Amino acid sequence: MPSTFKKFIESLAHVKAPGPSTTFSMFHIFLALELMAGKPIGRNKLADKLNVGDGAIRTIISRLRDTGLIQASKEGCHLTEKGSKIWKQFEEFFPQRAEIGRTELTNAEYNYGFLIKNSGHKIKSGIEQRDAAIMGGAKRAIAIVSKDNHLIIESISKDIKKEYSKAADQILKDFKPEDNDVIIIAGADTLLKAKRGAFAASWVLVDSDRKK
Repeated sequence: MPSTFKKFIESLAHVKAPGPSTTFSMFHIFLALELMAGKPIGRNKLADKLNVGDGAIRTIISRLRDTGLIQASKEGCHLTEKGSKIWKQFEEFFPQRAEIGRTELTNAEYNYGFLIKNSGHKIKSGIEQRDAAIMGGAKRAIAIVSKDNHLIIESISKDIKKEYSKAADQILKDFKPEDNDVIIIAGADTLLKAKRGAFAASWVLVDSDRKK
């Protein structure tokens, strides 16, 4: 995914001086687009789904509208052609996203996973992704890599199918990973926090091929 895409999305959530600090993040931009991709949604319902206040939702809608990603009508806010193209880029990178039930590896009250395409080579220890997930509101997170027909977790398991069969079966069923795909699963005490944590950890992998 081009770095220009990541910079564009981050710019939507960035503080624009001399205004007040924002109370939303890239995740809220992502979730707003995801919700609008389904069907038009009203401002109040959008604020409720994003769990943000009136001021924040006004700013989010204003920025998405000013950049030509959405339009507002009587039915609610919906994606424009440009907005649909941006959402398509998200879906190309994160094609599978799902809530996960409790297993040996996913034992938080709520667990949510993102599949990230062709990014296994970017995972080192998985600590960077875990830390990003926790910063995003999750309590824990794991990064699973599909490699040579095995699901592996660095420093934990070289084949989770053998050691955590229930979790492996659930992951394979929900995400259908191909070689070099990554599944990030975050756990939290609410579904929104779990999804936000999974997104934050996955976002680290966007355009992270550059050398540190």
